[in-house]
Parts: sequence; structure tokens; C-alpha cells
Amino acid sequence: MPVFAWTGTTISGEVRSGEMKATSLQEVQDRLRRQDINPSKVKKKRDPSGFKFGGGVPLKTLVVFTRQFATMIDAGLPLVQCLELLGGAEPHAGFKKILAQVRADIESGSTLADAMAKHPGAFDNLYVSLIAAGEAAGILDTIMNRLATQIEKSAQLRRKIRSAFSYPTVVMVIAVLVVVILLYKVIPTFQSMFSEMGGSELPAPTQFVIDLSEFTQNNFFFIVGGLIGSALLFTWLMNYRPTRAVIDKFILKAPLFGPLVRKTAVARFTRTLGTMVSSGVPIVDALQIVANTAGNMTIQKAILYTRERISEGQNMVDPLMETAVFPPMVVQMIGVGESTGALDVMLTKIADFYEEEVDVAVDNLTSMLEPLMMVFLGIIVGGMVIAMYLPIFTMAGNIKG
Repeated sequence: MPVFAWTGTTISGEVRSGEMKATSLQEVQDRLRRQDINPSKVKKKRDPSGFKFGGGVPLKTLVVFTRQFATMIDAGLPLVQCLELLGGAEPHAGFKKILAQVRADIESGSTLADAMAKHPGAFDNLYVSLIAAGEAAGILDTIMNRLATQIEKSAQLRRKIRSAFSYPTVVMVIAVLVVVILLYKVIPTFQSMFSEMGGSELPAPTQFVIDLSEFTQNNFFFIVGGLIGSALLFTWLMNYRPTRAVIDKFILKAPLFGPLVRKTAVARFTRTLGTMVSSGVPIVDALQIVANTAGNMTIQKAILYTRERISEGQNMVDPLMETAVFPPMVVQMIGVGESTGALDVMLTKIADFYEEEVDVAVDNLTSMLEPLMMVFLGIIVGGMVIAMYLPIFTMAGNIKG
């Protein structure tokens, strides 16, 4: 999600500035106005590398901090003292510096939520919004514990998805490396041997592999450049909104990975929304933040559409059903929770159910992909090896005859 640098003026005339993660410039301006800040300048920050390696705070570090912070607040320690103690014992250098800056801002009269909002690399919109709700309701320790649980669940979900996609990725990388080694080193040895023997025309599969090897050797750097260019183009397409929308829609309908992605999205949506609703965040604001953390533009559009209809006075069920993104059972359970006044409880139950569904889907997908990837690897590598041995088998048969 892009990061915007902003400068604005409060009602009292104080000039403030900071950074905020958002999907658009308009969203940043709307959120600042809700915080009684009149934005004077909002500009999207550009990442010079286009990639982000280790720019944020590790989830484990954030969970430990959140749990410890909740315990200290529950014990009655002032915010400044909590941050001083936690910052002094923090092993992560970057996060230690952030905590020092947050403490300095609070000492200057800022709220905890405003101070944390200046560091989107550590505290995202969900975190800041829940902290603001906790400060307003006087239940900051409870909110911090909910936040820690939310982060832990998100980390577990992310690990499950990684495990599902890591196996085919590793197999594909190994297959490419093996093929490159065969074409660049092994096949030329066979080619020299066949040339020295001379005589008969080579079988069609053998000739094809030899031609492919020669092409690879003659155009090796062009091929490598093409692969790197393709990877960069794919990255750009994933960050370009029109193509990203098409790709995300296709992913949801993909035969193998589509159901897993959809279940993951439902689990993330219900878990995050349930946490925010139970913490007292207004449903319209909660849906805006949940949409920003959806991870899929099709699902994000569905959530934003629902938010728009709710702001016009409709209930939550009808627009969710219209989008046809979420399973009917999920929408019906949300409707039951909405009508009984136990929406947060129902959302949490849905999240628990779908997180278990993700576990089952990952296990099934892995067990299905393992033999398929082995067959794929065997066909590619085994086919090349057999093609190179065909002339040898032919010559052996001729000698025997």
C-alpha cells in the first residue's frame, strides 16, 4: 500500500506533519479531516527501489511490545514510563528509535494514536485506529491485548499461505536450474560425442534438444535479461491498479489457488472487522480500514461498496450479497450477528472457522501438488535425458545386429 507524506493544521492552529498508508490521496485527506486536521499538503512518497526489504518492524517484535505494553498499562504505569522502559529494553534498533520518538511526541502533548500514526512502517492504520478507540473509551490495555491477538492470527495466516505457495515455487526454481545446467554443460558433451561418431542422422527429439542447447549458449545473456525483465514487468503489473484488478479477479477464480485465496480473505476480513467492532470503532470507519488490508482489489472493492451502502442507511447483508464475493453462509451469519447485536462475536466465530478451513485447504493443496510437481520435473528432465540417449540406443542396436 502506498505511503503519503502530509502536512496540516489543527483547529488550534498547530502545524502537524506525518506519514500515512492509504489507497489514495483522497482517503488521506478524509481521514485527516476526521482527526480535525486541515490538510495543506499531501504527497505520495516514492520508494526509489520499488521493493521493500525489511523496512517495517517484524511482527514478532510488534506482538511482544503490544503484550508488554498492555501489561504495564493494566498495572497502572503512565504511558511515558511504559514507553521508556520498553524502549530501553528493545533489541530491534529501528523500533527502539521509533519508540523514543513516540515517547517524545506524547511528552509534547500528543495522543498515543497520533504519535504512532507518524510511523506507518511500524504501526499501520488498523493499529492506530484501535489505539485511538482504546484511548477514547479508556480501555487501552484491553485494546492492546486484542491487537496482539490480531497480529498473531495475521502472522499465522500469512505463514499458512506461504507454505502453500513455497513448494511449487521451489520446485519450479530447481527445474529451471537443472534444465539450464543440462543445456549449458551436459548437452554439449553429448553433441561433441555424436559429431565424432558422425554418420547417421540424429533422432528428432535429440536434434531438438541439441538445437535448444545451442540457442541457449548463443543467447544466454539475452535469455537471462529476458527473465529479469519479465520479473520486473510482472512486479510493475502487480503494482499498476488496472492490471492488478484483472489479476486479482483471475486469482479468485483460479482452479487450485482460488478457493484458498478466497478463504484466506474471508478469515482476514472477519477477524479484522470483528476486532475493530468489539473495540468500539464505528462500522463505516472499520470497513474502510479492513478494505485497505484486504490484499485483493476485487475483495477491496466489495468491502468499499458495502461501506458506501451502509453509510446510506442500508444494512450490511444486502450489499455483501450483491457483490457475490463472500460465500452466502458467511453473509447469512453476518446478518444474524447484525440483527442480534452480536456482530463482533459472530465475526470472530466465522474467522475461527475459516482459519481452520485454510489449514485443511493448505494440506490438501500441498498433498495434491507434490505428485504433480514431481511428474512435471520428471517429464522435463527425464525427457531431455532420454532424448540424448536415443542415438546411443540406436547405435547399440546396430552393433548388436
